[in-house]
Amino acid sequence: MSKAAPVTIYDTTLRDGVQGEHISFTLEDKLDIAARLDGLGFHYIEGGYPAASPREFEFFKTVSQSTFKHAKITAFGSTCRPGTAPDSDSAVRALLDAGTQTVTIVGKSSDRHVLEVLKTNKEENLRMIRETASYLKKKHREVIFDAEHFFDGFLSNSKYALASLQAAIDGGAEIVILCDTNGGVYYTDVRKALESVASLNIPFGVHFHNDIGLAAANSLISLEYGCRQIQGTINGWGERCGNANLCTILPNMQFKAKLKILSPSQMQLLTPTARYISELANVIPDERQPFVGHSAFAHKAGLHADVLMKNSAIMEHMESALIGNERRVLLSELSGKSTIIQKISRYGKFSKTSGEVTRITARLKEMESKGYSYEAAEASFDLIIRRELHMYKPLFELLHYEVETFQSGGESSKTFARLRIMIGNREHAGNATAVGPVDALDKALRCAAGASYPFINAIKLIDYKVRVLNGNEAMEANVRVSIKSSDGEHEWDTVGVSGNIIEASWHALIDSLEYVFNRCKNPNDQQQRSQMLKN
Repeated sequence: MSKAAPVTIYDTTLRDGVQGEHISFTLEDKLDIAARLDGLGFHYIEGGYPAASPREFEFFKTVSQSTFKHAKITAFGSTCRPGTAPDSDSAVRALLDAGTQTVTIVGKSSDRHVLEVLKTNKEENLRMIRETASYLKKKHREVIFDAEHFFDGFLSNSKYALASLQAAIDGGAEIVILCDTNGGVYYTDVRKALESVASLNIPFGVHFHNDIGLAAANSLISLEYGCRQIQGTINGWGERCGNANLCTILPNMQFKAKLKILSPSQMQLLTPTARYISELANVIPDERQPFVGHSAFAHKAGLHADVLMKNSAIMEHMESALIGNERRVLLSELSGKSTIIQKISRYGKFSKTSGEVTRITARLKEMESKGYSYEAAEASFDLIIRRELHMYKPLFELLHYEVETFQSGGESSKTFARLRIMIGNREHAGNATAVGPVDALDKALRCAAGASYPFINAIKLIDYKVRVLNGNEAMEANVRVSIKSSDGEHEWDTVGVSGNIIEASWHALIDSLEYVFNRCKNPNDQQQRSQMLKN
């Protein structure tokens, strides 16, 4: 394929994506996502199936009031039914009523589906495709034809599968899309089909599902045969195992195949967009997802960190910043001194022979032997560094805390926490009641220290995880508590370990506050705090 050949990106997250398990969006979510995909520079955004429900149709009514710089909002529907004309078919009428410039119609390209699912004959199916495309074209719509089950159909009856594509083109469709609807086509069969389609000299695109894990690879293979459009979803969401993942396909097209699909600034939005859409769907992002995953540019082994310091291009296949991600050097028992040097470089210049590096490395391994893990708790590790460099200042001195859980009659259980702390030379006390012990301690601490340290009132605990470390010890097992905190703009992670879950939680909770207290010259100044936490 010529590098100059135009290739368009067609996103179907708002239709095919929401067919995936646990994926759901409100109308406001869909409008927000459409705006962000337009910002990415996508060429088509499939908004849904307007005939499916009033809520689906409402999207098209509302989105028509928005202006898009790059994308064409597209309505999805089917050809007319057997024995009916397009102008009298309700599904076709819904496509027109959606008011979009572009419409996508799906039709059968497998003779088995025509005979066994549609319960009609092959010639009638070709008529349905041709006349629906022609009717919509006469209504001044750009028509995209999705050839459903094309690859299955090609393998069973290639002549008929190709005839379905030609029928759409004869009807006026601008492009035909070869769909691997059940996601099971192997790449060698994909190549056979693409060779035949390419010989027709008609514009075509592809739409793959990922049931055998080849959706992205098959999409990229199609470029070799003149593919003009790639269809897929953000994060690869979709029915069953999902659709072709645009977050994998786009960087491969842009940086490996050297096809300039999007601008550099648009590509930098890919990772933030993928994660933002996950947040809207309330789905935990896949940390190991290629390119945009949190672990995509994470390095753990000490030898790897050493290579990164000398020449990052040897260890990483591309610069993480190009797609809006970032490099992370993880801390663990596998870490060497090169990792430690990178972590403490903000505090000065150090070498492998520096006493500070030796002490911090030893401290890291000691703490990890006790069950601590700093891979996802770098705020806690920052405090270890500060202690070893004599740059640490305590937020307060704990004098006493106690927690009591109680239940009265048929009411829900509650927890009461009280504590005493020293700030400077003055004692402060606080108490609070909540459902759980960690929440109660957190509120009691804010009661005691909030007046002296107003910044803690802006910090919220947004995630809390517990892991049993040595389950063979049964009820006497140690637990590791991980806490994610946020001030509304930035997030950081801390960790605590103990045989007592409340004590482990307390250590992680205090680390989350002391991290801000030690990082910021004036943690109560929101602007200054934001700048210091960003760096």
